[in-house]
Amino acid sequence: MTERARIDHDGREPGGGPGTAIDAGAELDPVHPVRPPAPRFRPEGLTTAEVAERVARGDVNDVPVRSSRSTADIVRANVFTRFNAIIGVLWLIMLIVAPIQDSLFGFVIIANTGIGIIQELRAKKTLDGLAVIGEARPSVRRDGRTAEISTSEIVLGDVIELGPGDKVVVDGNVGEADGLEIDESLLTGEADPVLKRPGDPVMSGSFVVAGGGAFTATKVGREAYAAQLAEEASRFTLVHSELRSGISTILKYVTWMMIPTSIGLIISQLVVKENNFKDSVARTVGGIVPMIPEGLVLLTSVAFAIGVIRLGRQQCLVQELPAIEGLARVDVVCLDKTGTLTEGGMDVTELRPLGGAEISYVTKVLGALGESDPRPNASLQAIIDAYPDSAEWRCTESLPFSSARKYSGASFSEGDGEINTWLLGAPDVLLPAGDPALTEVDALNEQGLRVLLLARSARELDDEEVATGVRPAALVVLEQRLRPDAADTLLYFEDQDVKAKVISGDNAVSVGAVAGKLGLPGAGNTVDARKLPAGQEEMAEVLDANSVFGRVTPQQKRDMVGALQSRGHTVAMTGDGVNDVLALKDADIGVSMGSGSEATRAVAQIVLLNNSFSTLPSVVAEGRRVIGNITRVATLFLTKTVYSVLLAVLVVCSQVEYPFLPRHLTLLSTLTIGIPAFFLALAPNKERAKPHFVKRVMRYAIPGGAIAATATFVSYLVARHHYTGPEALNAETSAATLTLFLASMWVLAIIARPYTWWRVALVGAMGLAFLIVLVVPWLQEFFQLRLVGTTMPWIAVAIAAAASALIEITFRWVDRRFPA
Repeated sequence: MTERARIDHDGREPGGGPGTAIDAGAELDPVHPVRPPAPRFRPEGLTTAEVAERVARGDVNDVPVRSSRSTADIVRANVFTRFNAIIGVLWLIMLIVAPIQDSLFGFVIIANTGIGIIQELRAKKTLDGLAVIGEARPSVRRDGRTAEISTSEIVLGDVIELGPGDKVVVDGNVGEADGLEIDESLLTGEADPVLKRPGDPVMSGSFVVAGGGAFTATKVGREAYAAQLAEEASRFTLVHSELRSGISTILKYVTWMMIPTSIGLIISQLVVKENNFKDSVARTVGGIVPMIPEGLVLLTSVAFAIGVIRLGRQQCLVQELPAIEGLARVDVVCLDKTGTLTEGGMDVTELRPLGGAEISYVTKVLGALGESDPRPNASLQAIIDAYPDSAEWRCTESLPFSSARKYSGASFSEGDGEINTWLLGAPDVLLPAGDPALTEVDALNEQGLRVLLLARSARELDDEEVATGVRPAALVVLEQRLRPDAADTLLYFEDQDVKAKVISGDNAVSVGAVAGKLGLPGAGNTVDARKLPAGQEEMAEVLDANSVFGRVTPQQKRDMVGALQSRGHTVAMTGDGVNDVLALKDADIGVSMGSGSEATRAVAQIVLLNNSFSTLPSVVAEGRRVIGNITRVATLFLTKTVYSVLLAVLVVCSQVEYPFLPRHLTLLSTLTIGIPAFFLALAPNKERAKPHFVKRVMRYAIPGGAIAATATFVSYLVARHHYTGPEALNAETSAATLTLFLASMWVLAIIARPYTWWRVALVGAMGLAFLIVLVVPWLQEFFQLRLVGTTMPWIAVAIAAAASALIEITFRWVDRRFPA
């Protein structure tokens, strides 16, 4: 740092006038905005009366930062769908021309849509409640006092304090600055922090990486730059996921298949056969309805919503719904040591004077250093707790801790008129290689202890070379508290074939020792990130070969995430400090601790509000359950679509009556798809999610549906030759229904594997339900299903058995020939 900001008592930079603030109404350039003068900074903040006046005239930060979709959006998304519109029209037609039995599909859709709305509203309630807990609460000065308030309560002209990790929530103009460094990378893409001085603008969406200060809010609400970005980023979404985009792709093709097939079926049934009009309409609708995989989108929404509810119970805030899916695909998780593997707090266990320094003098220096930083990090807080300030020294200048430089510092007038500059930071950064003290440091690091060096500098604090040639005074030994659940969580990732990479700014040996205590594979081979190659390909090779990295800068964390992604890895990054923000932003999935900085919570897709690293396996398991199970049940839905389209084509080409009424296919869909899919979609599933959703589903659905359609049509044609008389069509339909049910049941039996007691019971219950329909007289009448004689029913069973065997063989061949 080449320049330090010194501030007069009135909050202005020396030489600056009262008009150094910036105007709230000026046009902004998002990178370096320039604005006309505005009212000067007031250190005491607004009065209560002034706040009330601004609220009354609407100058309040009223951006609706929503964590979830509105109730109206949820209802609209579930009710007003393309397929609901199609089914709604067909349902109205059936209510007019056919018995209520043939309109059952409409009631099923109403029930399903209702379930979807209820589940999403439950998810909304859970998510909104969690969002309130995790909401940023900036510190605002009013009436000369500082208090934390909600971002929505900020008014124009409020004085907002900033410290390391704080997010700038509205646009403003700096009034006080003490080494204030702002990272604007989320707005501008520039990774280097910007030193801010009084009069400089700050933009909403940026965050503090070092130092502190205060600024006046000059633009609030929707006028603030990045307000819309912030609103979008924190909104509960159901888009931009491979699963949902894959389903959309499938539905698009289904729609195009439905149009010509439906037209051909309508013409065939109404014109060519010249049947009874109402019966023809009923059979036409019976052919169109099952082509629509209406429950697939619904079931996906329900599965995601239930996932949110389950995770919400564990205090896990999912800020973007596809994050559940994304974490299920993760094969590398990058962990920051501090706050993730270790708890936030530390304890000073030992103080070792160096170079003949007196321990009493060293403790005075440490106490004064603690007093000089208004927002100490965890290490400095431990020193403050151990060595409270007892010296009457005056701090003339301070340098806050930065992850990039690895040290902090301060200059003191020590009572006798002498001014000394002290630095506190990483020994291997402040000392030259080969210094005798480093041997002592290495021995402590190997025990998993954290060591800081207190050193006196002969240079001014604002000198770029302030850390050169320092004189060591003491080693401060800190013990980090390991999270009790960290070892089990790392073991879970290992069992699930997810590679864990510990990436920390601390000493590599110390990080390796901590990782070793937790049983991380490869912890013995630690890598000092200062020796990492700069090239992405070379860096990726080192990352693939090792698991523990120390002395990593914030920019290196970002580069490491990019290098892993270049190798095709899906990367999750966890962290809680400002040094993790860039990597969290670039990772496929960012996971922040609830106690982390506002900046990390803002960019992360998942926030662990209980700060428990052990929640991560639950999130991974939930994602795998959703993805794996939806892939399973999608095969059921699309097999039905394929056999429905092919049956319609075969009927049109053969110029025969369509064999089924809507009631028959409603019964089949309910027993072979609807009920089983609901249970299968919510079942546990630990298999890691795989890409290419459409390919994985269609490679089963196409052959399965084609075989089922062919077998059903063959059974129908045989029955047409077997039965004669006025009731022949009903008998033919019953035989075809039996064949289609048995073939569909076999597809269900394959999808339900591997078998557990409840899966076997589920398949068995569906078979028993169909058997009850066949043998109970009033159900026979209701569904118009009655098997006539014994010969044709057994032929239908034989055809279904052959089709099931062919489906089994085909699915196994597909597994070998087209592995997903």
